[in-house]
Parts: sequence; C-alpha cells; structure tokens
Amino acid sequence: MKRVRLIIGGRVQGVGFRYFVKENACRLHINGYVKNMPGGNVEVDAEGETENLESFIEKCRIGPPQSEVSSFQVYDVAVYGYTRFRIRHCSDF
Repeated sequence: MKRVRLIIGGRVQGVGFRYFVKENACRLHINGYVKNMPGGNVEVDAEGETENLESFIEKCRIGPPQSEVSSFQVYDVAVYGYTRFRIRHCSDF
C-alpha cells in the first residue's frame, strides 16, 4: 500500500478532470479524493497497491481529452487508510 498527493496544473478545471480522476480511481481500486484548488490547480490524494497507483498516476498525468496538463507534482505521503474515492468540494473538511 502506498499513498501520494498530486498537484496538477494547466487547463484542469472546468473540463471534467475530477470526474475523469474518480472514474480511473474506481477502475484501479484507488481510494482518496480529488478537488479543485484556488488558483486553478487540482489536488489528488490517492492510495492503493503500488502497481495500480502507478497506472493511476499516469492516467492523471494525461487527463481527459479536453484538459491540458502543464505541471505535475507527485509527493509521497504516509498511508492514511481511505476506504473510498470521492470528489471533494471547497466546503469539505
């Protein structure tokens, strides 16, 4: 089990990016969340089996057809123990 935090920049808001991320997370058995950030980036906090997580990261690096990823940062963080994947909104804690 491994966990990463991704900060993705470019044309990633208003193009279905969060839904694309959630769909791939569910398909690859990844738990965590995705959310839009102030300033236009998207944050993904994801954990799962290493092989699945690596495939998930590559999907996020590309994004949906309408998006254009221009920056992509990956941070290894301690495993949290998420039990599902969801889209978070600014008001979520």
